[in-house]
Amino acid sequence: MKSLRGLPRVFAFLVVSCSLLAQSADLALKSHRAKELLEAGKAEEAIPIYRELVRALPNNPGLMMNLGLALDMAGHKREAVREFEKVLKLDPRHVPALLFLGTGYVELGEPAKAVDPLKKVLKAQPDNLDAQEVLGEALLSLGQLEEAAKHFRSLAQRDVGNPRVWYGLGLSYERLAQRNFEELEKVALGSAYWLELVAESRFKVTQYFSAFYFYRQALSKMPTMRGVHAGLAEVYRKTNHPDWAAIEEERERAMPPPDCRAEKLECDFQAGRYLELVAWSEGVKTPESYYWRTRAYNQLALEAFSRLGQLPPSAEMHELIAKMESNRRQYVESAREWREALKLSPGNPSLQEGLAVALYQAGDLQGARAMFEDLLKRQPESAELNYMLGDTLLNSQKPQEAVPYLNKAVTLVPGLLAAHGSLARAYLALGEAEKAVPHLKAALPTDEDGSLHYQLGRAYQARGELALAREMLKKYQEIHNAQEVEDKMVEKEVEITPP
Repeated sequence: MKSLRGLPRVFAFLVVSCSLLAQSADLALKSHRAKELLEAGKAEEAIPIYRELVRALPNNPGLMMNLGLALDMAGHKREAVREFEKVLKLDPRHVPALLFLGTGYVELGEPAKAVDPLKKVLKAQPDNLDAQEVLGEALLSLGQLEEAAKHFRSLAQRDVGNPRVWYGLGLSYERLAQRNFEELEKVALGSAYWLELVAESRFKVTQYFSAFYFYRQALSKMPTMRGVHAGLAEVYRKTNHPDWAAIEEERERAMPPPDCRAEKLECDFQAGRYLELVAWSEGVKTPESYYWRTRAYNQLALEAFSRLGQLPPSAEMHELIAKMESNRRQYVESAREWREALKLSPGNPSLQEGLAVALYQAGDLQGARAMFEDLLKRQPESAELNYMLGDTLLNSQKPQEAVPYLNKAVTLVPGLLAAHGSLARAYLALGEAEKAVPHLKAALPTDEDGSLHYQLGRAYQARGELALAREMLKKYQEIHNAQEVEDKMVEKEVEITPP
């Protein structure tokens, strides 16, 4: 959701002070002409007229508001925000200015600045669906997931046909599930609870051999865990072993039901009382509670996305499918879905970014580059976009062009480790090992295959620091050898064997 609900509502906010314009028939005529241009979708032509009107009547909040709307509709978001702020200096309770200011900040990728004006709108107009929707998006972007879900739940009861509401609700629940899984990982990595959730996630993205391995590991840790035999049955069925699946299904049926006095969370889950489960276990930090909250939030997300799927085709539905295809590493299909989303929401920057990333992942570096360049024109201070464009140029064998963008990315966000890694690669490709070293060191925590340690070792060699070079190359060899052993173990362990 990067715009409000349609032009009728927008033009409801075109509030010009007639008493002031009555001072000049010429000004009134110009105001009328500018309004006609906006209604005809010619915002760019309306802007100079509104600028002239504002110069003539500098203390008229209505004219400033109209100028802001024209700028907003023409895509000049930053300028529009400045006009809405001017309106609020004259009239701090101007609801349309507060609403468009909040929406503008969300569109500019600055959700923290959007929250206060949007809350003020809702305080003045509790039933303002636009304000609540944009506030939900802002909170979602800020990671305030429980509050975001609360707003989207409220909207889902009053605006059931709005795909943005169901998509926002599903994303809120999906991220709450991920957050609880990460907490479980911290307190009980390798437990049956953790293993079962990993198995389930692998199954969803059709990694059946991996799912089989993790289900088996969960069962070895907790033989009485309900649902694991059913999970194994599904794996067997998907890998063409229906006879083995039948055995696991029978084992699942033989499991005793949960004792609801001692296993309340499981009983709530089986009864579909997901919100009650979450509310009852709030603040509980046991592996069991994290496990059931993760599963409950996953189910709530699934329900929201299912409701989205029942609505007419929407940009949100195609966005959801695009992300699912990306998770399956089907990047060409993902790009196709992003394009379909953009047909329904032309010019939407978040959809354009999704398409650009999918093109990059699919190997269409030229197409990705063009899109990232266009996006950066509108968001030049985005560290992520600077990184993505720089990395795209680097992978297109253009390290010299990549360096300025990657440098800007790490300057804007020093903790963006992937950008440090790409910048180091660019400097090495240019033969500037000295400049690469600090960025290689910064990116070492992301080194999964040892390649960064190897490159840092070679850089140390190039500048004559042989002891440091030997240390890095030794570490590279250790990581590389460990990876080979792990690959062989996984290859052996993921065989589908009988029950």
